[in-house]
Amino acid sequence: MHGAEFAFGVPGESYLAVLDAFHDTRERLRFIICRQEGGAANMAEAYGKLTGQPGICFVTRGPGAANATVGVHTARQDSTPLILFIGQVGNDFAEREAFQEVDYRRSYGQFAKWVAQIDRADRVPEYVSRAFHTAVSGRPGPVVLALPEDMLTSTAAASDTARYQRAAAHPGEADLHRLREMLEQAKRPFVLLGGSDWNAEACADIRAFVEANELPVGTAFRRQDLYDNRLPNFVGDVGIGPSPKLAARVKECDLLIAIGPRLDEMTTGGYTLIDVPRPKPALVHVHPGAEVLGRVYQADLLVNSGMPEFARALRALAPVAPRAWRGATRTARAEYEEWIRPEPAPGAVHPGEIVAFLRDRLPPETIVTNGAGNFAGWVHRHYCYGGFRTELAPTSGAMGYGVPSAIAAKLVHPDRPVVSFSGDGDFLMCGQELATAMQYDARVLFIVMNNGMYGTIRMHQEREYPQRVSGTELRNPDFAALARAYGLHGETVERTADFAPAFERARQAGTAALIELRIDPEAITTRTTLSAIRAAALKKKG
Repeated sequence: MHGAEFAFGVPGESYLAVLDAFHDTRERLRFIICRQEGGAANMAEAYGKLTGQPGICFVTRGPGAANATVGVHTARQDSTPLILFIGQVGNDFAEREAFQEVDYRRSYGQFAKWVAQIDRADRVPEYVSRAFHTAVSGRPGPVVLALPEDMLTSTAAASDTARYQRAAAHPGEADLHRLREMLEQAKRPFVLLGGSDWNAEACADIRAFVEANELPVGTAFRRQDLYDNRLPNFVGDVGIGPSPKLAARVKECDLLIAIGPRLDEMTTGGYTLIDVPRPKPALVHVHPGAEVLGRVYQADLLVNSGMPEFARALRALAPVAPRAWRGATRTARAEYEEWIRPEPAPGAVHPGEIVAFLRDRLPPETIVTNGAGNFAGWVHRHYCYGGFRTELAPTSGAMGYGVPSAIAAKLVHPDRPVVSFSGDGDFLMCGQELATAMQYDARVLFIVMNNGMYGTIRMHQEREYPQRVSGTELRNPDFAALARAYGLHGETVERTADFAPAFERARQAGTAALIELRIDPEAITTRTTLSAIRAAALKKKG
């Protein structure tokens, strides 16, 4: 009815009737059996991010619902359409603290756009329709529906609904006229793309506007695929640890056109790149959710609009002339090209050179996924994303995302290459989903960067409490052997030169494959080392 292709989940006795129904729909709606509810919810979130349609996840009550919270939190912070269905105790057992009973309207209240429980079978079409509409309209996000056991086995006569429709705001003529006036007056404009609610056509329309006006364009944290990184107007990502020259450009611009991002902590350098509440540059802030506009930043022009609607309107605007920033755009692009060249790094395995190899070797339609951790900085800095939906990464900073999101991507696009990056700590959060990759023949290339620690926390630890290592050391398994135990191809790389042949063997393996990179712990970020961080902290403490 609503066009769902996949439902990701872990089976539970609380929704046996639904599992039975999946038996009859398996040709058009596949239930993907996952190994942990966190992995299932991450797959559903990745599906929503990749397609713009709500990702569907089914989990059982209590512990299953708790495990799925991570994917719902990511969907909330990343503005991704997702619907989580949770099995629930029957109404005859409600409010008795029955086995695994939780009131999800309270427990999920801050995680989701809407949380409800369907107590009557005749209202199933109504609730499900509302869930789809809510998930995709305005600022997209997650919805949670609880399903009492007795309701699932009851029968009722009910009218069906049509397929859901996305409701979105459109920019007004006055908004567009004001934006063009501001652009005409600017000398150092900067376009920043981010958020969700995009599609391929919207990205193409933005590209036409940017190129017609010769504007520099950057992307928000983990939204690098909103503009083809290979194009001359792209000048970098404004995320964690951006290029210092790019950060300076954002600070020094006189007009910031922010299309889509919430302008959150990660994209604003902890709210330092853009002053709160009144930015120094003139600010145009465009977002599909009216509740986001004016929440942190008081912009000169607030535009409540869906991304496709706004991008289409921008494309129709006559270009501005003359354009005083033309030379600055070319300079910013040259600075970006210099920034993505790998610099020297400690250790026998250079993560930047390996990412640069993949940048040159992989086709532009490749989908690259990653979880959270310092390891991802090497990917964000040195890889060039080929355009819309070639990146899946959690702006929520959730660990464990890289493996399940890659599996979902491969199921949706079996003919496109999919490469997943994880850190060693990050990988073991959802690494058991390698079994799901094997079960469904999802031929992903998994790359694990192993430095034997929770690297991000260790970095902060050395800054705040130098030489007092606590709670961040890891004793890891042989990741390549672990992959082979799952029936996948596994390789271990201990020298940069060995990666290319390992990559070719993995590519020809005929199954999903995992390559473990043994990284020197000193290579903590793309710009510094652990020793340098520690030395600076000790000097500061005197």
